[in-house]
Amino acid sequence: MSQQTARRGGAAWALVITSVAGFMAALDNLVVTTALPSIREDLGGGLHDLEWTVSAYTLTFAVLLMFGAALGDRFGRRRLFIAGLVVFTGASAAAAMAPGIDSLIAARAVQGAGAAVMMPLTLTLLTAAVPVAKRGMAYGIWGAVNGLAVASGPLVGGTLTEHMSWQWIFWLNVPLGLALLPLARLRLAESHGTGAPLDVPGTLLASGGLFGIVYGLVRGPAEGWTSSLVLTGLFAGGALLVGFILYSTRAKNPMLPMRLFRSRAFSGINAASLLMFLGMFGSIFLLSQYMQGVLGYSPTEAGLRMLPWTGMPMLVAPIAGILADRIGGRPVVAAGLFLQALGLGYMAVVATADASYVSQLPALIVSGVGMALFFAPASHLVMSSVRPSEQGIASGANNALREVGGALGIAVMGSIFAAQGGYETGQTFVDGMRPALVTGSAVVALAGIAALLIPTRRRMEQQAQSAEPAPVLETAAH
Repeated sequence: MSQQTARRGGAAWALVITSVAGFMAALDNLVVTTALPSIREDLGGGLHDLEWTVSAYTLTFAVLLMFGAALGDRFGRRRLFIAGLVVFTGASAAAAMAPGIDSLIAARAVQGAGAAVMMPLTLTLLTAAVPVAKRGMAYGIWGAVNGLAVASGPLVGGTLTEHMSWQWIFWLNVPLGLALLPLARLRLAESHGTGAPLDVPGTLLASGGLFGIVYGLVRGPAEGWTSSLVLTGLFAGGALLVGFILYSTRAKNPMLPMRLFRSRAFSGINAASLLMFLGMFGSIFLLSQYMQGVLGYSPTEAGLRMLPWTGMPMLVAPIAGILADRIGGRPVVAAGLFLQALGLGYMAVVATADASYVSQLPALIVSGVGMALFFAPASHLVMSSVRPSEQGIASGANNALREVGGALGIAVMGSIFAAQGGYETGQTFVDGMRPALVTGSAVVALAGIAALLIPTRRRMEQQAQSAEPAPVLETAAH
């Protein structure tokens, strides 16, 4: 076998392995949403337990994402990828066998930690294996597979829950993970990063702060907003986050350099990303339960009916990419966010205890188009807002803030739902969901305003001309 053929074979295997691993991690963000009513019926628990079933994964995923990438750079990317895959696969099996809601939440948290180590290394390993000339195509396939996971999450979760059991949304990961482990060991090449020291204090401060705030928001409706546990979580979490910001401004090798936020472009797109995911995840969390618990759809039917929203990026994203190339990413992202806000607001208006699907469809389509217009150019805006040497940090920060937004969205909108309604009847559910969706719409509209603060393409190009030239590796990646 020639060297070129061997390299092509390595690239093909790397694409398969990293795409499947990315699919697994992305799928578990939303796959559980359509299974929540069945989980509640089987394992019991209140609203806060259901929130933690989703948030335990997104929160540990978010706060450990950059730390996982740093671990791979320091100790070997293939080695840590395999370790993350082992943790993720084992935690998936533990979630499937969970005897109660608390053990399920614990398994989901461990699952998120495994994904946080595994996910950021997929693109790094793929970059190392694919020849420069082929990277654009490889990244496109990798991105499409991850997009498919997000789009199909509610449908896959609903189908498995209805025709098998909710446990199978977690069992699905086990054979995939076991198949990938030997392939990763045999077919992926080992690589290392710069060897910069790990930012353990920063990770502990960020993790503790985010956990305290989300814990307080989730437990507030059940314990009371003036209870000592809730107040301790909120105030201690806020103090730890302030400590993280102060620490990161002075640390030599911080996990997230605060100086990046001096860039109006970087601050704007990251604020928009956090707020977008806050409104979107919180809405999907409630709407998936509304379609089943109130409107009476089966899990599969609910997943199918949400496809105009969650699946629209697969159709519209290429068009959004073309538009962004022609007129710049800023107006496309802003338009997408305002459309998403309009869709959520419209859904709040038409939602009733006996609403027809036809009345909801325009809201789902508008929200889906808005989501697609956001996703396509947002990553490019992140990368173009920093110097090429900082693009890895910028990408990790943006992904982490998106996941944090998702966890906060479920907590915030779940708290609003609990304060205004409940699960007693279909009408009480709608009474709680409507103000939550209005809040989600307002938050996403704020994201649109944040996107408008991003400098125009001409201004960013002028800034880029004075920056260092981008290496071939980074240019191909993005």
